[in-house]
Amino acid sequence: MVAVGGGRPQLSAGADPSGVKQLGPVPAHDLKALYLGASAFVLPSVYEGFGLPVCEAMACGVPVVCSDRSAIPEAAGGAAALVDPDDTQSLVANVLSAATDDGFRQELISKGLERVRGLTWEKTALGVDAVVRSALRH
Repeated sequence: MVAVGGGRPQLSAGADPSGVKQLGPVPAHDLKALYLGASAFVLPSVYEGFGLPVCEAMACGVPVVCSDRSAIPEAAGGAAALVDPDDTQSLVANVLSAATDDGFRQELISKGLERVRGLTWEKTALGVDAVVRSALRH
């Protein structure tokens, strides 16, 4: 298991007594290779502004297990296994299933690829532009 993350102390690079390899911050250009090499992507965060890593993993065809909190369920759009990040048993069970149960894996992969098909930077920019134009008219 590999953990990747920014400046949070629990995600700093180095040894971890649980056996998890802590990579710490990873350059953006290396993320795709990590996603493509993953059996599953897990984001049990209790707070995220949007959950872009969830969408990035889905776009790479990786099954996603993520938190049922904050903006993450909206980002996942029904295409991920949502878990309570405080429920360790459920988290572990879903991660193991996403990594090893072929039927569950394929379901999450298919749903994920379908989910991100409609998420483009152009669509996002047009949506933001429409909101700004509307605000300026009022």
